[in-house]
Amino acid sequence: METYVVKEIREYEESILMGLNKRQLLCSILAILSAVGMYFGLRRFVGTEVIGWLCILVAIPFALAGFVRFQGMTAEKFVIQFIRSEILMPKYLVCQPYNLYAEILSTDSKYKEVLKVD
Repeated sequence: METYVVKEIREYEESILMGLNKRQLLCSILAILSAVGMYFGLRRFVGTEVIGWLCILVAIPFALAGFVRFQGMTAEKFVIQFIRSEILMPKYLVCQPYNLYAEILSTDSKYKEVLKVD
């Protein structure tokens, strides 16, 4: 008899159907529905091979949202954090070198008095 113990109890997710948790099951259903909708919506206008590729392209974001975690974040949290950090509050780092040695040796330096440099 084998028992499986999760190293981190916070990472435990209860499986509902065929080993999928709620999130994975919902995203799988959305991926399937989007692909089927794309197929039936475009089958009169586009060839079968093109529809196949379009169905795959439409279903991929839903599948990734359910199964992929990046640095412990789900897809929604990752997208929100990306928008916040890159679009709403971008940080522009500007390198402005500061030469303390040249500042000390300049004629009107306040450091000359403190360090007693001539």
